[in-house]
Amino acid sequence: MHVQARSRAGLALTLAVAAALAGCNSLDGAAHRVANAITPYKVEVVQGNFVSKEQVQALQPGMSRQQIRDILGTPLVTSVFHADRWEYVFTIKRPDVDPQVRKLTVFFEGDRFVRAEGDEMPSEAEFVASLKGLKGKPKVPQLEATEAQLAKYPPRKEADADKPEDSLPPAAASYPPLEPASRY
Repeated sequence: MHVQARSRAGLALTLAVAAALAGCNSLDGAAHRVANAITPYKVEVVQGNFVSKEQVQALQPGMSRQQIRDILGTPLVTSVFHADRWEYVFTIKRPDVDPQVRKLTVFFEGDRFVRAEGDEMPSEAEFVASLKGLKGKPKVPQLEATEAQLAKYPPRKEADADKPEDSLPPAAASYPPLEPASRY
């Protein structure tokens, strides 16, 4: 009898472990349902330079590389093997929104701009509207001063126009020595 009782205890233990493991599957499903209901924060990823339609329209053949950099910013990709072109790539990935990818390639001959190729760029107003999810045309701030705003400031006198804004005292003609003449 002792062997039979032992065998039954082993069988009962095996059945109990199997039942516990079978229950884990239903607990696992419940854990997935809870995890899906509580979603973690998803960060917005923005990479590269946003280039607007207005910036592309400002490019003129014959401009220098520095002028192009002033208008478009520093290119995302420059290559030693393709020194005659700059790549501007802009990517934005937002939660629950399809990622946006825009590319613009700027071509040079020597130091002079020749042409630009790439995706159709949105205007600044269209881009702002796509970010905020606005409907209709958003209000874009005016970037030029009006006559009324300029009237608040007195005009510069001719004598003041030649002087720099921040007049600094002249630099010293000679400086003291960094080390003493003799160390001993």
